Amino acid sequence: MAITGGCQCGAIRYELTAPPTRVSICHCRDCQLSAGAPMVSWAILREDQFRLTKGTPVTYNSSGDAFRSFCGTCGTGLIYRNQTYLPGCVDVQSITLDDPSAFPPGARVQTAEQPAWMEHLHTLPAFERFQAAD
Repeated sequence: MAITGGCQCGAIRYELTAPPTRVSICHCRDCQLSAGAPMVSWAILREDQFRLTKGTPVTYNSSGDAFRSFCGTCGTGLIYRNQTYLPGCVDVQSITLDDPSAFPPGARVQTAEQPAWMEHLHTLPAFERFQAAD
């Protein structure tokens, strides 16, 4: 069974040939700025267990040895590589999997850089759908 995913517009598609070895939510500032969000969920696996099946993402050197790849059409963040900290591995934004619930996160990392309000996120009211502004 192939594990597939891709960007929002469908221009980039990929396949994992094995389940990720670890899935973590990252709160580092680099991820925040790249995603425009307080956190990103990453699924890590060996480079040889990942392959692009459609399209060519744009790659950006976001900081030092960190390279982030995204769809040049819709902007969806997809892949992170860092040979210094993750040699021979690729990190895939797990929310871009066709079934993003297939591999739930097992840890949160870089929490020292999370916004202070994240500690209380679970106390906010939750709605199943968007609430209209008053």
